[in-house]
Amino acid sequence: MPKIYINGDLVDESAAKISVFDHGLLYGDGVFEGIRFYEGRVFRLEEHIDRLYDSARAIHLEIPLDAAELIGAVLATIRANELQDGYVRLLVTRGPGSLGLNPFLCEKASVIIIASKIALYAEEKYQAGLALVTCSTRRPPPGALTPTVKSLNYLNNVMAKIEAITAGCEEGVMLNEQGYVAECTGDNIFIIKNGEAFTPPVSAGSLNGITRRVAMDLLRKLGHPPAEPMLTRYDLYTADELFLTGTAAEVIPVVKYDERLIGGGVPGKITLACIEAYHKLTRTTGTPIYK
Repeated sequence: MPKIYINGDLVDESAAKISVFDHGLLYGDGVFEGIRFYEGRVFRLEEHIDRLYDSARAIHLEIPLDAAELIGAVLATIRANELQDGYVRLLVTRGPGSLGLNPFLCEKASVIIIASKIALYAEEKYQAGLALVTCSTRRPPPGALTPTVKSLNYLNNVMAKIEAITAGCEEGVMLNEQGYVAECTGDNIFIIKNGEAFTPPVSAGSLNGITRRVAMDLLRKLGHPPAEPMLTRYDLYTADELFLTGTAAEVIPVVKYDERLIGGGVPGKITLACIEAYHKLTRTTGTPIYK
């Protein structure tokens, strides 16, 4: 039976419980990270932990462990489940409190770590490519809820995902209030045009994804240093190549957007080279789980 880490204890999945008064459940008050591990190594673990603490500080949430203790808890949870490859969902909620919004009435934050398998998209989609559609649900403006905070409040993304699925697509493109491309419901966006790479800036309303940063480094090494201009749907429609990045998604090609074929309907050479380089990197670097 899977083991779940909750506030210092590793318990069976059937015994993994939180209070119904936890503000993470009541109000989506908390932060999280999704982390991948490959062949006994956790990929970019320190970067994920750093971002988690940044998100927590931004919402005035105190994590009851220091970074070294949290890293140790992540590794211990993976070991307890005897996994070599998989996905970690690390959550920090505000903790149990009153039925009111006041976060200062929550005595202590809760830390929950789940280590399991994940397959965000079917394997054949990494060969054939995804289909995207533009969603009417917009990304919240930074003045309302900054995208740099990876919070538990994902209702906007959920509603956009519903639109994409009901349109028969695997993912949906979310625009900001000005109509510029921000990101997908859970992934960052890259395009290739005439051999040049582009991705929306964080200021457009996209998360500064860790896999996004890795892909940018790989593109530089491949001779295609990415620029970060504001992008419109026109830029995506007329792209030679289009791909998405995310911890769970990794790097995955897109071949259709709003019923328009991208690159003739097949993944492009630069995209495929980036995917190959990413796979090599994830399987040769990272924090060892079993020493």
